[in-house]
Amino acid sequence: MTTKASEQNSTNTVSDHFSSHRENDKASQAMQQNKEKTTPCNIGDKLTSDVVIRLRTEEGRDDRFYCHSHIIIEKSTYFAERLSDKWPTCQILDSRNCVEVYCQEFDFNYHVTVLRLLYVAEISVSDAWNGVKNALGILQVAVKLGCCHIVCVCVDYLEAMPWEEAEEEEILRIVPGLGSNVKPILARLHPVNPSTVRLIFLSAIHFATSSPPPSMNELKFSTQEQLEYMLTEDDDAPLLTADEEIKSNVGACVKSLLIRFYDLLEPLLSEPKEGLFELDELTMLKSILSDLAWACQILSKMETMKEFVHTWVEASEKIVNAVKGEMLDLELLETRIKVVEVSAKVLEAIAYGSVILATAKRLHVVKVWLPFVRVTKSLVDDAISTNDEDNTVLKTDSELWQSVESTFVSVILALPSGDQAEILSEWLESEYIKYPDLTEAFEVWCYRSKVSKRRMASLRVLPGI
Repeated sequence: MTTKASEQNSTNTVSDHFSSHRENDKASQAMQQNKEKTTPCNIGDKLTSDVVIRLRTEEGRDDRFYCHSHIIIEKSTYFAERLSDKWPTCQILDSRNCVEVYCQEFDFNYHVTVLRLLYVAEISVSDAWNGVKNALGILQVAVKLGCCHIVCVCVDYLEAMPWEEAEEEEILRIVPGLGSNVKPILARLHPVNPSTVRLIFLSAIHFATSSPPPSMNELKFSTQEQLEYMLTEDDDAPLLTADEEIKSNVGACVKSLLIRFYDLLEPLLSEPKEGLFELDELTMLKSILSDLAWACQILSKMETMKEFVHTWVEASEKIVNAVKGEMLDLELLETRIKVVEVSAKVLEAIAYGSVILATAKRLHVVKVWLPFVRVTKSLVDDAISTNDEDNTVLKTDSELWQSVESTFVSVILALPSGDQAEILSEWLESEYIKYPDLTEAFEVWCYRSKVSKRRMASLRVLPGI
């Protein structure tokens, strides 16, 4: 009994000794870790490092970085897992001292940057990222290695920085696959609430048709361009679909613009032509005419040109009389060109059936605007040949004059044959026969006239003809 008791006591003593030894080892390790945490460490310091990060690529690149486990474990969930007792190879020799990380050649340097950033206590955003492309590469590696702090700083940087188009495409390709933590980067690209789009559109249309002072022309033109873009269907659907409320608001804005235009015409009709016009009046007139030409684009997209066309047709004679001076005054000539631009939109709507007018009104349009356009074109040609200055307004895109010519042909050919004959006869006798060239209308009229008896004769055999 005494012997067994002695053996038991001896076993307990040994057990207590090993337990005490393990506790001393743990305490020693804890002290060592605390010492490491308080001692400044630098990546690549072989004397103090206790782990090697081995970066490898498929192309054969193999670089080693001497690191400190307590730093990389604290700041990277990936390294914390790789260096934990739970990792399957933790018992293999040297596996706790060397972690292999495989990457592509193109993002090798981003991995190096992330390893270095693990050692930075306070990361300076402006210094660390050095551009959107670089930040995007660092972000991908930081997400891969579970470096939450680096991810957060990188997201803040990318979310705040301006992007070029190529960078934006790259962000759209990469960021959605990096998880929910990086979603704030895409906030500026999210679809907008339809009610917000409507609010912006209505605010913009009011400004674009408000005739702001010339100093704001650049802003006005930009606004008009974006309004047109919002209604344009290209590779994507229009940003805004015009409902009755939108159409009503746009119509009211254009009507207000027309009223200001007609108000400017009144004094021009009453003043003697030999005095010409005040420069300010013509400047304002040209500005409003440019806005009206643009407004026609918007109305056409919304298929609401009818009211504008009727109003313009009714006021045609007044408009022509106000600006029909034939003296070679450049300011007045530029105004005439602007009037032609607006009239071209009206004629297009009539010619191609967007707006239906009675025969009498269509004939009236031709008789009023055909002489005005032909004289304006002649004056423009003379001014270009005699004016030494490079006037871009006078050198209007040839497409305008081609379009007007083609439109007149279409409108004329839709009139009764007798009216066509009257217009063509006047054209052939005019000194301005060169423009607009109505040869096509003349050829069609001749053909129709020649075969008309035969055609109509065949129709008379039908009941009721």
